[in-house]
Amino acid sequence: MKSIRWSLLATLITFSAVGQNILTLEGAVLRARSTYSPQDLPMMKWVPEEDAYSYLKDGYQTLAIEQVDGLEVYPAISTTDINEALAEHQTKIGGAYVLNWLDSKTLYFQSGGKLFTYGLNGTLTLHQELAKGASNITIAPTSLNAAYTIDNNVVVSWEKDNVTEHATNLEDLNIVSGQAIARSEFGITNGLFWSPDGAAIAFYQKDESLVSDYPLLELASTPGSLREIKYPMAGQPSEYARVGIFRRGMTSPLYLDTDDLKRDQYLTNLSWSPDGAIITLAIINRAQNHFDLVAFNAQTGVRLGVLFSEDDEQWAEPEFPAYWVSNDQFIWLSERDGFMNLYLYHSSGRLIRQLTKNQFVATGITGRTAKGGILFTATGSDPRENHLFSVDLRGRQKQLTTEGGYHRTTVQENGRWFVDSYQNVNTPRVIQLASFKGQTRQTLLEASDPWKESNIFAPELGSVTGPDGSTLYTRMYKPFDFDPTMKYPVLVYVYGGPHAQMVTNSWNGGGPLWMNEFANRGYLVFTLDNRGSAHRGTDFEQQIHRQLGTLEMEDQLAGIEYLKSLNYVDGENMAVHGWSYGGFMTTSLMLRKPGTFKAGVAGGPVTDWKYYEAMYGERYMDRPEENIEGYALSRLHNHADKLIGNLLLIHGTIDDVVVMQHNLSLVQEFVSKGIQMDFFPYPMHPHNVRGKDRLHLMTKVLNYIDEALQE
Repeated sequence: MKSIRWSLLATLITFSAVGQNILTLEGAVLRARSTYSPQDLPMMKWVPEEDAYSYLKDGYQTLAIEQVDGLEVYPAISTTDINEALAEHQTKIGGAYVLNWLDSKTLYFQSGGKLFTYGLNGTLTLHQELAKGASNITIAPTSLNAAYTIDNNVVVSWEKDNVTEHATNLEDLNIVSGQAIARSEFGITNGLFWSPDGAAIAFYQKDESLVSDYPLLELASTPGSLREIKYPMAGQPSEYARVGIFRRGMTSPLYLDTDDLKRDQYLTNLSWSPDGAIITLAIINRAQNHFDLVAFNAQTGVRLGVLFSEDDEQWAEPEFPAYWVSNDQFIWLSERDGFMNLYLYHSSGRLIRQLTKNQFVATGITGRTAKGGILFTATGSDPRENHLFSVDLRGRQKQLTTEGGYHRTTVQENGRWFVDSYQNVNTPRVIQLASFKGQTRQTLLEASDPWKESNIFAPELGSVTGPDGSTLYTRMYKPFDFDPTMKYPVLVYVYGGPHAQMVTNSWNGGGPLWMNEFANRGYLVFTLDNRGSAHRGTDFEQQIHRQLGTLEMEDQLAGIEYLKSLNYVDGENMAVHGWSYGGFMTTSLMLRKPGTFKAGVAGGPVTDWKYYEAMYGERYMDRPEENIEGYALSRLHNHADKLIGNLLLIHGTIDDVVVMQHNLSLVQEFVSKGIQMDFFPYPMHPHNVRGKDRLHLMTKVLNYIDEALQE
């Protein structure tokens, strides 16, 4: 180890002497998105009904607008100009990122609880004032009608006659309207859904009366106080959800007939038909092995019938709402054939055809072309990538992005163009304007290397063969002065859980910059995506059912064996670190595979799945009484006496995702067995430690590993 340290010091002196940009941990954590990030054209948007697009520049302070053919010159919109016009309203905006297109000549934004428009001619107009305390603000797609929540109720401000109405006015704090339900599982990210014409608002409402209160300690007062949240743990009573609809002038909302007697069900993936006549919902049973796609009359709430059903022995988890192509047809994304593919349905529920039959995963529908083609994103042949595809309603498919890498596209809805921003492990960023016919129109940006003349090197992407014969993708960071004749200690960074992918063919391999910095201290930093991780299809992802942690660890150990086969790896000097599911994996590896690692740092770990929330936990583990053996095996308390090496557990004290009971109960188990380990809380931080305190966190994590591997 001394030789590595002296080599590092000598190289740092060499770099400094020639004025190179030396990466520090502070720079890696606090300036990763500024100093060390590739150039970009951020927040790219298409101007409605125009062959023109907008993006931000000048530190997000200016909205630039450019035409595809470059013939027309649009004036840039500056926040300085907008704020001068806002002065009389005693408010201002912090950046042009708040601006959204209303039509081809008008932008809208919110500021100080007020809704404004700003014309390209420089005209500012106040349209309405929102009620005090408005949050979750959602603007109608074709008007400036606004729906929002005040505390637990839904309020609607109608722009045309400047009238504000309370859609709900409930005093029972257990009834929550207009917010995301099911703790944001099943792709649910909001609770308010405007009809296409902006005449009606649908909203989720949840009754949490039966859900247990969970205490979080607040430190600001003297003495401290408790903030209680609703937290349904696996096997315990959960929330009861329904969907309301509100229109102008109604005295109270109407509710969809979702069968009030079935409280143990989840309502997900709400979608309006284009004419606003039908609402579809995916209704999932508590066991999450069956769902019905159900149609409702949006005027009356009457249940029209089940359009189709899906079953899965492991889990049935709809993630995308119906995408309507007309009042009579919609597209549904399903994994029923093992991969996420597109299926065209008639509104009656009759399957017209399977549009795509790919042996790779679709990741979402992004829009339509002028000729009616469906635009969607998918991994393509390499699961580490993301590409844009089109398919017509007869099932004829075309891949529109071909350069290897991770593509983020901004499509012109019902138009001819898209903007393609892509990167790969060797390419910082290229942004191109292209047509749906597949021709590149022009390059808008080719980012320079932000790491030029620095000590930051890109990681190496690779793969190993897993115990079941599957390909497991890997990423490795090496020191910038790597010497293959030396032996290097290893830090394995792990996540390993569902709906996540750590290794991608993108800039820096999809990893955070602190990994490059830690490698430069004389380490190899290694990550492997095990079975259960995302974008690999159901055969790969669902093997973990009812046995979380077991197969994932087998795959991680395959990665360890690969590392030990390398001449430059010090196989006796390894550490592991991860957060959330990665914290669960880290602690599992330290306790269930003792001696593999000399040290582990687990942040926000799940330690007992019966403490985790019902929607996620029961999907992968079933209820505790249904899977006694699986819960017992994955319960880390049952393996506490096997600890070998140094273990640091970290937790935010107001974590409302993985509640602190996980960590504290495991610490209690260690104490009761007389086993020494380390624990560090981050006061008043939730599940993730962000802001300036993240530098403190990463310093603690990496110093702990550094010191442990020096012993």
